[in-house]
Amino acid sequence: MNTSEEKSDLEAEVLNDNKEEEINYISESNKEKETEDIPNIYKFGWSNYAEITNGRFAMLGFLAIILIELFSQKSFLNWAGII
Repeated sequence: MNTSEEKSDLEAEVLNDNKEEEINYISESNKEKETEDIPNIYKFGWSNYAEITNGRFAMLGFLAIILIELFSQKSFLNWAGII
């Protein structure tokens, strides 16, 4: 290889590296913007955080009822003494 070909290869590598750094910077800045939109702090009343927390507890409760029914071979209402 002569020096002009080596120089053009080196320039191409530098340009590719710069493009990759720019793409990484853009994707990181987008992630920061997404997390700024929904703060994870508790607020009284109807908020996204409260709804997500209530949904997670509801899923845990439903899973607990299913597991009780599977292991006891009785319905949950019968197991709890309601029926």
